[in-house]
Amino acid sequence: MTTDTLILLCTCPDDTVAANLSTQLVEQGLAACINRFSGLTSVYKWQGEMKSGTEVQLIIKTSTAASDRLIDELQRLHPYELPEIIAVPITTGYGPYLEWIQESTS
Repeated sequence: MTTDTLILLCTCPDDTVAANLSTQLVEQGLAACINRFSGLTSVYKWQGEMKSGTEVQLIIKTSTAASDRLIDELQRLHPYELPEIIAVPITTGYGPYLEWIQESTS
């Protein structure tokens, strides 16, 4: 079963940025719900150098219909030069919750 809902993953540099992004995206109707997880440690290579730091992970629930606008807005608002924006399709779940995501992001 496929649905018209997605989870987008996006990391932020701190709680302030994560809270601001979350509020704006939900207020604009681009996301139904966003969970924020603080204290995430990321290890990555950027411009040839090893990096490590703490970040805040956003788990964003949205509809496929709103996803392009959501990605555009994340790119516009995000302070990173290259923000992590990864979409994962929701293939199944509790029907009324998935319907709520659709209604909240139309």
